[in-house]
Amino acid sequence: MEHGYIQRCNGQVHYFISRCANPAATLVFTHGLTADCSMFEKQVDYFKDRCDIVLWDVPCHGLSRPYSNFTYLETAQALNDIFIAENIEKAVMIGMSMGGYPAQFFRNMYPEKVMGIVGIDTTPVGTGYYSKSDIFWLKQVEWMAACFPLKILKWSMATTVSAKDYSKNTMLNMLDKSSKKDITRQMGIAYSQFIKENRDIRIDCPVLILCGEKDSTGKVKQYCEQWARKTGYPLIFIKGAKHFANGDNPGQVNREIEKFIESVIL
Repeated sequence: MEHGYIQRCNGQVHYFISRCANPAATLVFTHGLTADCSMFEKQVDYFKDRCDIVLWDVPCHGLSRPYSNFTYLETAQALNDIFIAENIEKAVMIGMSMGGYPAQFFRNMYPEKVMGIVGIDTTPVGTGYYSKSDIFWLKQVEWMAACFPLKILKWSMATTVSAKDYSKNTMLNMLDKSSKKDITRQMGIAYSQFIKENRDIRIDCPVLILCGEKDSTGKVKQYCEQWARKTGYPLIFIKGAKHFANGDNPGQVNREIEKFIESVIL
């Protein structure tokens, strides 16, 4: 994949792109909290010969650091800069966990550029889903994580989200690039900014929700079920998978994404 970056006033945002001869669609993958774009290795292998693919490191993650003044508005604007730099007119947005938020905010800001959204173990943007208790505990994540020794923190994070060794080792490899300060800062800004920026937005494009059937990260599974009930978006549980579903069961995840792509380009 070709490496590029765009320069924002708050820092550089790095991305990788691969193109094929006759792409069925452009797929833009957005990774989860404390991770980086390498978490989509199995999806790149599956789609690279049929689709153009964009991976990017969200501000404050991976190569896109140091970065100041993180907001989800900023992530949507950075994504738009990547679209402009690479002459991308429309894409299917695929967001894993925290990566679902930039996808939803981007669709709200630039609706003409999004064909559809696939959320993998992510949760909805909207005020009707999160209780006062939920918001309270989100505010505690940063200092609670800081209480753990770094090695235990990384091991706990990797094992909690993974059902398979591949996912666990991939997560550990991504975490190994970060210090304890990096990890706790990422957690703090990601959750605090979501609380500040969360609002009711309109997403009137096709949406597919994928969730690991064994996902025990926070209340993600419950939020996915509420999201599907409230909106009518299809919810598909990924067999044998925890939170890192696209690593635990890439075969099913890739097939579901493939069917979704076919449905939105017809």
